[in-house]
Amino acid sequence: MKPTKYIWKNGQFIEWENATTHVLSHALHYGTAVFEGVRAYSTSNGPAIFRGKDHFDRLLDSAKIYLMDCPYSADALLAATRELISKNELSSCYIRPLMYYGYKEMGIDPKNNPVETIIAAWEWGTYLGEDGIKNGVRCKISSWNRIDSRSMPPLAKASGNYINSVLAKQEALSCGYDEAILLNINGTIAEGPGENIFLVKDEILYTPPISDNVLKGITHNTVLHLAHQMKLEVRFESLIRDQLFLADELFFTGTAAEVTPIREIDNRKIGNGSRGPITETIQTAFFEMVKGNNPNASHWLD
Repeated sequence: MKPTKYIWKNGQFIEWENATTHVLSHALHYGTAVFEGVRAYSTSNGPAIFRGKDHFDRLLDSAKIYLMDCPYSADALLAATRELISKNELSSCYIRPLMYYGYKEMGIDPKNNPVETIIAAWEWGTYLGEDGIKNGVRCKISSWNRIDSRSMPPLAKASGNYINSVLAKQEALSCGYDEAILLNINGTIAEGPGENIFLVKDEILYTPPISDNVLKGITHNTVLHLAHQMKLEVRFESLIRDQLFLADELFFTGTAAEVTPIREIDNRKIGNGSRGPITETIQTAFFEMVKGNNPNASHWLD
């Protein structure tokens, strides 16, 4: 990870190395933070933030679920991000906005602690690797279940939620796989540690509904729009692991993962064992969109 010059914090641009917080910050001890993952892509008109407003709206939704008051609007955060990219002279980057309860009091109740807000941006390639984008990744069905809405809100992109993802990711890597797939508490497919999932069978796209405790992904939503343009049928259905094994194609979606094929699950080859034709078509259309080559998506480039 290559540091950039500035990070935005509470309305000010500060140097990267000075972007520190107290070791007794509430979020560090109790996971009381919400965040987003956003990307800006290089286009012919300069760097463009992909669906930035949607990401900051979701950030504020996550804060609302956790009763966290933010003094900034989504538009103000988006404007700060544009300026941050410019000051750091980035042509493309990954962007990490974060709101967290800072340092004042210890104890479970965070209400007397200040809400801190930061935005960082840096160069970051494809999360699951260029080979993964082209040839697909190997996955393991995790022994850890995805968090359940009766315990924690899965629609909030909260830092504490991702301890669940960390466990699944560590397990998959230790077993020699690239990524994990988590089931929900009912035994049906939820998502990856940081990705939504799509299944292709007989040229129909299937994906779990949010009621199966999945995050409402923005890249996921983008793929739904692309599928509609391509006149592909999409069905929101609960899926069991057997259906993944027997899929024609599988792929992950996410800001970090973008559109990444899945070539194998638990030593079972998926389809032909490489990136499938529908996945490749959607993937190509996605990258054309984020790079500004699709005029119908110009409203998603900030």
